[in-house]
Amino acid sequence: MPDLLIELFSEEIPARMQARAREDLRKLVTDGLVEAGLTYGSAGAFSTPRRLTLAVEGLTANSPTTREERKGPRTDAPEAALEGFLRSTGLTREQLEARDDKKGQVWFATIERPGRPAAAIVAEVLDSTIRNFPWPKSMRWGAGSLRWVRPLHSIICLLSDEAGATVVPLTVEGIAVGNTTRGHRFLSPEPFTVTGFDDYAAKLRRAHVILDSAEREAAIRQGAENLAFARGWEIVRDDGLLSEVAGLVEWPVPLMGVIEQRFLDLPPEVLQTSMKEHQKFFSARNPKTGRIEGFVTVANIETPDDGATILAGNQRVLAARLSDAAFFWENDLREAKAGMGAWAEGLKSVTFHNKLGSQADRIERIAALAREIAPLVGADTDQAEQAAKLAKLDLRSAMVGEFPELQGTMGRYYALAAGQPEAVADAARDHYSPLGPSDAVPTAPVSVAVALADKIDTLTGFWAIDEKPTGSKDPYALRRAALGVIRLVQNRGIRFDLIPLMYVALLNIQLTRIHLASVEREWREIAPYVNPGVWFSKLKRGEISEQKVQIELQSSDLGLVEDAIAAFKNRASEVPDLLSFLHDRLKVYLRDQGIRHDIIDAVLAQPGNDDLVLVVNRAIALNAMLQTDDGRNLTQGLKRAGNILAQAEEKDGVEYSFGADPKFAETDEERALFAALDTAEPAIKAAIAAEDFPAAMTAIAHLRAPIDAFFEAVQVNTDNQIVRRNRLNLLHRIRAAGQQIADFTKVEG
Repeated sequence: MPDLLIELFSEEIPARMQARAREDLRKLVTDGLVEAGLTYGSAGAFSTPRRLTLAVEGLTANSPTTREERKGPRTDAPEAALEGFLRSTGLTREQLEARDDKKGQVWFATIERPGRPAAAIVAEVLDSTIRNFPWPKSMRWGAGSLRWVRPLHSIICLLSDEAGATVVPLTVEGIAVGNTTRGHRFLSPEPFTVTGFDDYAAKLRRAHVILDSAEREAAIRQGAENLAFARGWEIVRDDGLLSEVAGLVEWPVPLMGVIEQRFLDLPPEVLQTSMKEHQKFFSARNPKTGRIEGFVTVANIETPDDGATILAGNQRVLAARLSDAAFFWENDLREAKAGMGAWAEGLKSVTFHNKLGSQADRIERIAALAREIAPLVGADTDQAEQAAKLAKLDLRSAMVGEFPELQGTMGRYYALAAGQPEAVADAARDHYSPLGPSDAVPTAPVSVAVALADKIDTLTGFWAIDEKPTGSKDPYALRRAALGVIRLVQNRGIRFDLIPLMYVALLNIQLTRIHLASVEREWREIAPYVNPGVWFSKLKRGEISEQKVQIELQSSDLGLVEDAIAAFKNRASEVPDLLSFLHDRLKVYLRDQGIRHDIIDAVLAQPGNDDLVLVVNRAIALNAMLQTDDGRNLTQGLKRAGNILAQAEEKDGVEYSFGADPKFAETDEERALFAALDTAEPAIKAAIAAEDFPAAMTAIAHLRAPIDAFFEAVQVNTDNQIVRRNRLNLLHRIRAAGQQIADFTKVEG
């Protein structure tokens, strides 16, 4: 069995594309080989800045000969049908065989496909792979039509076994496949020949090329840590940067430099971001001071002066970059200490969305919503509002303009410089979080209030303008925002109803939209007449229904307010739809914790399903119960009772929901079920009222045995109509007992 070596040697491949390209090369080639009838033992893909490599071990030398029988038309079928069959098989009439079939004689074709040598198949597969490689971006060069990420220089394609190595004959756009490659661009530029993968990898190493990206990463990490340890420092871990740098060098040589004293007072995040984004430096922290005091750069070459010249050049460039950062920092600090009024004014001209107003409009909405949320999460109301008003002002700062990824982080520094409390400053930093499933979740009450307000405003706003996620498209990251709401609520066990908050957010959004459409009225004319807290309180108390929102205005003589309320009523149906979207994200969130979607559906059918903590607590308890035999069997009993009852109610046109009386019981099993329900119902009700869901599950689980015994011994649809009606009413009691906990009809299996 031969081994296969492929190398595609080109100009520098962007580091961000290398990992995907390795996987694409492996998949395209191995899938093509398998489809052509070859098998293999293992395959490994590698990359450096100038090459993609694939090594396949244990490849079969030939594809097998195949024999296929294909049934054709009847022998007396029209001539056109026979000719079509012959074309599809590539045979002649003389090569067909007539056989007896159920409906007469039928033509059969026996098609033999001889095996092919591996070299011929590899050549076809490699040619197709190169011509159809899925680079995110590609280019043409010279006069050819071939597209590649960068100009392709040479191709190695070798089949090697005990007898030696053979070059697979193939030419792609004038590039003839061979057995020659090159090492490091500067340290070992001369070409050399290879005979197989082991020889190839060994010669590359001697030519100052480490083929495996994981090995280059390990060498960079170890070298950087050793340099830092020698100075008593530590490297700030950054796996993304490590992977990127490993894709920029073939022979990594870590070098350590020191940051000038005049820059050490810059925030560590500024130093780290500037060095990472501009120069791909790793930051070195002094654990004694907590400051970033040094850096590690990774050269791609060994020099006679041990990198001193390289390091000196990097130091000069770094000083220029950090001088810019220091200039931004000093100017921003002056504005922060002056109250950041210019930044707040500037956000009025920054459009968030043309249908949702400016960033300043959005900040006003978030601040109003944060006031409503603050008491629910134990935050100070005034601090929550103030934090919301300050949280996004750093978007107008020079530092965030240069490094957008520092938004929020710089907001905290500027809030502290403005004399704001720690809680307010922390909220400016944390309100964007969580940004993803692995991101940390804020826990400070003010931060949680602002983060929830930010995400609820985003979700409600895009629902109001009908910009919802569709399929895989989610340009405004609304799925991430919904998951953020879920994680914020779950992380701290926050208990509140989401629907009233979403109505408040929707009303504020409609006011913004009416304001955008009406140049003759100013926002200040509307604001005094609308107090979101009033509507929130009424919704919370149930004075205003969720289905038909009725809002009383302190004054009804402002046309803009009336328009806003009318628009609010027209879009109010979006709130339940948005809640359904949150429920869908909750299913994904809980599925990762081992809770099935049907269990979540069963508890979502209960009242209070906009209290996400309540939903999760119910789902966890139900899931635990269904792990037991009693739970599974009880579920079947409850579903059976529900099905029989539903069929009888549909047939009779009445609802059996009252009047079950033990005096009409004819069997001991019926009387036992009455007694069990008399015990279980109040226990379930009390446990549900106390939100002790495990206790509720335990109470209903005690019904398993009497329900099983009832169905085994009793015929519900008996001829005696009085007894039948009594038994159906008894089934209603069973169903009602289950419905206090969940809709068991939605539980599968």
